[in-house]
Amino acid sequence: MATDRQDFLATTSFQRPSRILYHAGFTADLHRRVVEHIGTPNIAQYYGFYQTQGVSLKRPENLPPLDFSRYWEGEELPEGTTINGQGVAMVPAKFYHFWGYISPLRNAKSLKEIEEYPLEDLSLWDGSHLADQVASAHAAGRVAVGSVGHMYETTWQIRGYEQFLLDTIERPAWAECLLQRIADNNLIKAKAYARAGVDMLHCGDDVANQNALMFAPDTWRTLIHSRWTKVWQAAKEIHPDIRIWYHSDGNIEAIVPELIEAGMDILNPVQPECLDADAIHRRFGRQITFDGCIGTQSTMPWGTPDEVRARVKEIIEKYGQNGGLIIAPTHVLEPEVPLENIDALFEACREYGTFE
Repeated sequence: MATDRQDFLATTSFQRPSRILYHAGFTADLHRRVVEHIGTPNIAQYYGFYQTQGVSLKRPENLPPLDFSRYWEGEELPEGTTINGQGVAMVPAKFYHFWGYISPLRNAKSLKEIEEYPLEDLSLWDGSHLADQVASAHAAGRVAVGSVGHMYETTWQIRGYEQFLLDTIERPAWAECLLQRIADNNLIKAKAYARAGVDMLHCGDDVANQNALMFAPDTWRTLIHSRWTKVWQAAKEIHPDIRIWYHSDGNIEAIVPELIEAGMDILNPVQPECLDADAIHRRFGRQITFDGCIGTQSTMPWGTPDEVRARVKEIIEKYGQNGGLIIAPTHVLEPEVPLENIDALFEACREYGTFE
């Protein structure tokens, strides 16, 4: 029987795997109810999710922590607020998986403030253990994954959403400065994971809404895409078989060709509510693997179990007969999703997606 890693490599090489791989995430309340429903905390094992194993650089213990205190001195932050590793104030939204963000550079008055903002120097972090972690994942038949993270999303969270969008127009040097500092760290991670031999790099930025890009295409190309291209190409120069997994919600149909040209291998989440997945598959079905396709704005919360099963059968028949498909909801499953639909989703993945 093939391992999950063998099926992953077959899937992303457009060869028929032994089974269609699938996975999902859950909001906290739904996760609790699923555990009660199935009688075990190991949801992934119970439903048969494909197994991945993350690897990551280690921060040296003797490295002093970053000091963001001056950005919050005298501020009255909402109860429960924490400061994350990028210095952003994370405010509990008390609504599903969402957070409120208060950006430390929202009131910046000069480029110097952006240049001097404290960020980790990942060139100081330790990667000596990564190859052993990858070997451990492979020995267990798991897919080794290195998370590079975001670029645009991290940048706007530090600078402020409206402020960053205005910077792209009025102060492009400010936008480029912070983006480049984030991109430099992303490049360090990508190279380290590629040298260690990971199977997949996780990357992503939500650069679109339900209808179109959040930016003029030229702005996206110059500020964001050019930097991701350098990261991906550097990783592939080291490890040509590495798979680039890229996430963006929304309608990114217009930029799919450029993402592929830059090195993207796996597109997530392929939202059926705003993308013409059939059209994308007709054009690029032998170049990219779809990861997603099960609507969390439509099928999962509002469909019947039979409609869930029909959707799974449909996408396997259309996109998964010869590799190129990993099934997943297009975001975490939220509390409205009936437990019966969750059962139906994974039962159908096994029923229609088992080839051996």
